[in-house]
Amino acid sequence: MSRIGKRPIEVPENVTVTIADDNFVTVKGPKGELTNHLNTDMKIEQEGNVITLTRPSESKEHRSMHGTTRSLLANMITGVSAGFERSLELVGVGYRAQMQGKKLILNVGYSQPVEFEPIEGIEVEVPANTKIIVRGINKEHVGALASNIRKVRPPEPYKGKGIKYEGEVVRRKEGKTGK
Repeated sequence: MSRIGKRPIEVPENVTVTIADDNFVTVKGPKGELTNHLNTDMKIEQEGNVITLTRPSESKEHRSMHGTTRSLLANMITGVSAGFERSLELVGVGYRAQMQGKKLILNVGYSQPVEFEPIEGIEVEVPANTKIIVRGINKEHVGALASNIRKVRPPEPYKGKGIKYEGEVVRRKEGKTGK
């Protein structure tokens, strides 16, 4: 039995979950609304404010999708109630970020600044010129935008310059002179 898949999902009182035919799930909460078509083989049961998922058989495909389906549903519920957030830091001399309307503009050592336009439902905030916060209700979209921002200039191992996640540890290497 999947350890993640067999755990029940607690639904907060300010969140409503609607399960339609073919596991088409709609979750509404104070931060917004998310819809997703989950795996049709999994059986989703809602009793009061608790949701449980069961799989029809012990086949490899059903075992692998049990925990994934439960995590997707739990992330939808967490997203509409609390939201998701990823923080990024810019490390390097002259590296800075700024907002221009809804666009994020990065100056990270290239000849031209790099611009990002976040998709609908994702909010980007720059509290300091070396810190970026990406917020939203969809965990997948928040993580994808944060990853794309990091890909512009990933941290390098010699001086540690680049864009990194907050709290990320960059393994440092010695230079040519280190023996």
